[in-house]
Amino acid sequence: MAKQLSRDQQGITLRGSAEIVAEFFSYGINSILYQRGIYPPETFTRVQKYGLTLLVTTDPELKNYLNNVVEQMKEWLHKCIVQRLVVVISSIENNEVLERWQFDIECDKTAKDESAPREKSQKAIQDEIRSVIRQITATVTFLPLLEAACAFDLLIYTDKDLAVPEKWEESGPQFIANSEEVRLRSFTTTIHKVHSTVAYKKDSFP
Repeated sequence: MAKQLSRDQQGITLRGSAEIVAEFFSYGINSILYQRGIYPPETFTRVQKYGLTLLVTTDPELKNYLNNVVEQMKEWLHKCIVQRLVVVISSIENNEVLERWQFDIECDKTAKDESAPREKSQKAIQDEIRSVIRQITATVTFLPLLEAACAFDLLIYTDKDLAVPEKWEESGPQFIANSEEVRLRSFTTTIHKVHSTVAYKKDSFP
């Protein structure tokens, strides 16, 4: 009799990998926006994910925007044509870039929809993602306080020949002058690997 495998044992497909990584970006971006105080804390609600209590926005406009980003990312991850996502935090007053949360994405382009699933359990991947999210939460202990009112922007780097949807516009890299950089953990589904770093503006004072 054929043995039925649970979802956790079925391995990772290209589409499944794209969904896992896009979902991570959804929770990761929400965590950054909450931790860095870009939106008021009362506009977030608690959810359970990756064995953690995470905060996600209830702001309808932001929710809609992030859902659109995640859906687009899912498609680009599935096609292996996205290389990087950056969350840029800047001062509303003078547009100065204060923080850059950079997620570099490696994709195994030999993976196809018809390829045999890769052997890695959902639990192992979720454990790795939990470590990254925990680090995002812990960064508040060393990142400078954002005293000015700030806004955020998302930059997505794709393969150069990609036709970009109309609602997306081209942008410069928005680097930080005089910055420190901290490398965070990475995680891999065996098809997509995500490396995380945060760069922040050094205090003017010693």
